Amino acid sequence: MSGYSIARREDAVDWMAQYPGFGEMRWYTEALGCTQVSFSWRSMPAGTGGRRSYGHRHPGQEEIYFVISGTVTFKIGDDVFEAGPQTAVRMTGEDFYSVHNDADAEAELLLFSTRLEDATTEQQPDFWPD
Repeated sequence: MSGYSIARREDAVDWMAQYPGFGEMRWYTEALGCTQVSFSWRSMPAGTGGRRSYGHRHPGQEEIYFVISGTVTFKIGDDVFEAGPQTAVRMTGEDFYSVHNDADAEAELLLFSTRLEDATTEQQPDFWPD
């Protein structure tokens, strides 16, 4: 293999494994050996996500969430809205945000960003109360 790499689901780290029942978030970046792009696949069962939790942001890092299936609710700053299939949402890194699946069915998303070795994540507690 010279000009490409392949990563299967089981090759990608599941960041949600520590939270049973909250779906999967497979980070393909390391498995593919990416140096410029960060790429994740997220599966969100009904009723899971960031509601009643913290918000976060990555200052100086643009991020795109692409909804493959289902409908998810985003809270970005003070704005709350739903996004369905084939909807892309861009975060600039300025506002805190979180995503929740309020629907009765599973949702799937893709997440893309620039890969930064020194990426910063800031959290805001009690970001999305009931």
